[in-house]
Amino acid sequence: MADNRRSRAVTQGRARTPNRAMMRAVGFTDEDFEKPIVGVGNAHSTITPCNIGIGAQAERASDALRNAGAMPVSFGTITISDGISMGTEGMKYSLVSREVIADSIETVCNGQSLDGVLATGGCDKNMPGAMIGIARLNIPSIFVYGGTIKPGHYKGEDLTIVSAFEAVGQSAAGNLSDEDLKGVEMNACPGAGSCGGMFTANTMSSAFEAMGMSLMGSSTVSAVDDESREVAAQAADVLVDAIHHQRLPRDIMTRPAIENAVSVVMALGGSTNAVLHLLGIANACEVDFSIDDVERIRQRVPVLCDLKPSGRFVTSEFHDVGGTPQVMKMLLARGLLHGDCMTITGQTIEELLTSVPANAPANQTVIRDFDNPVYAEGHLAILRGNLALEGAVAKVSGIKKRRIEGPARVFDSEELAMEAILNDSIQAGDVVIIRYEGPKGGPGMREMLAPTSAIIGRGLGDAVGLITDGRFSGGTYGMVVGHVAPEAATGGNIGLVEEGDTVIIDADENRLEVAVSDERLAERRAVWKPRPPNYRRGVLGKFARLVSSASYGAVTDKDLFED
Repeated sequence: MADNRRSRAVTQGRARTPNRAMMRAVGFTDEDFEKPIVGVGNAHSTITPCNIGIGAQAERASDALRNAGAMPVSFGTITISDGISMGTEGMKYSLVSREVIADSIETVCNGQSLDGVLATGGCDKNMPGAMIGIARLNIPSIFVYGGTIKPGHYKGEDLTIVSAFEAVGQSAAGNLSDEDLKGVEMNACPGAGSCGGMFTANTMSSAFEAMGMSLMGSSTVSAVDDESREVAAQAADVLVDAIHHQRLPRDIMTRPAIENAVSVVMALGGSTNAVLHLLGIANACEVDFSIDDVERIRQRVPVLCDLKPSGRFVTSEFHDVGGTPQVMKMLLARGLLHGDCMTITGQTIEELLTSVPANAPANQTVIRDFDNPVYAEGHLAILRGNLALEGAVAKVSGIKKRRIEGPARVFDSEELAMEAILNDSIQAGDVVIIRYEGPKGGPGMREMLAPTSAIIGRGLGDAVGLITDGRFSGGTYGMVVGHVAPEAATGGNIGLVEEGDTVIIDADENRLEVAVSDERLAERRAVWKPRPPNYRRGVLGKFARLVSSASYGAVTDKDLFED
């Protein structure tokens, strides 16, 4: 069948004369109507350094698509800068933007009968948003990452954006001068690229590489390097071939492929958000995959990479010593990766890794060997208990205590918690609970980077636990537990915790509990009343009405209609 099997619906026949007339106005010729029409989802934006370099990538991809015999058509997708909206009302729109991006890609590609799509992205929600849209469409597709930022430098120290968040807490504690606070601000982000540690953007780009939906070696390129544009051109060539052979996303993003993604996320020490987003992608692919699968994989995959936020190195340094392919090769050799998974290139994971060295380079400490891992098990633990009947995600990297038991300090919003932290109201041994910040309750499941960074900046990172039905930034570390489900707004037990209750976080036993009897919790539930929605209209109102539990990925299209 012809490669323009979808677009023929709008380009062929006498009845499509008006359709072709419109397309001629944007540059189509008679010959172009016989080619596959490929969408270039261009996430370029000057809102954030994460996306400011993507325009050049999209142009390079479009040129390569033309040269490969396709007809590119460019369309825009949105972005929200988590780093800029963090700690504000605007952060409620971050997770919402994932769904808007998915909806927009699905809408344009189906509405215009496109034969394939090359999606680009930089900031955190660009990646899962694009991949959810791609999975819904199930047309030949590939993802191109905008690239990571280089580290900033100040007074001999490497900086990332998290350095600036932690500097706020250090300043509030009197441990950082105003001059140095400004110095960190001026130097933390030196140019284009996504936040530089193994935070959410770099985690998800690596996960996509592991799933076979982006090119091998592309997930850790630096945005300012020519390599990022070369990757876009190579991806265009691969996509045209995939269209010809009809290699479809759902044939690639199978359950084993998603397991590969989780294995790589664990080995890299990646973001808690990967759990939420991979659940969302699995939902879009109609793959049976749950948080229990994440825990099963965690128990057998060690953390091999010493990467920020809890480690020492940034992603550009990781790239220089082999990046994601090197780690994948090491996992494959240990039987921790499904090498027979197909990729968008038409080759299997094992075939693509053939030329990658068996071991990481000598004389470097970014990537560890299996006999000397950073952590013997994965760092994203799934906790359950009477505080999280559907589960919660704990990030246990960079902590000295894997068990914390202490009095609950209860806050019904991020702002109230932040005020208490900066006012010195939180003490060692406390367990901070931030609730009504879940998918429906916020709505939008805000990330709690500001509170966690303030706690660390005040020197309490090893002494204070933090639990929320919201999320955490990929830049977060410490004894933090997020994605608590059911959330407070839907009647979850996190909404029944009272100030001073004893709360237990136990990463070794995968336990999250409040030391209150079932009978007492039932008494509290009897007088608990659901809160009225914070938003009744607009995108936040729609999101709150449609969004699923975090345990299912906080997606907006799950079980919309009963069978």
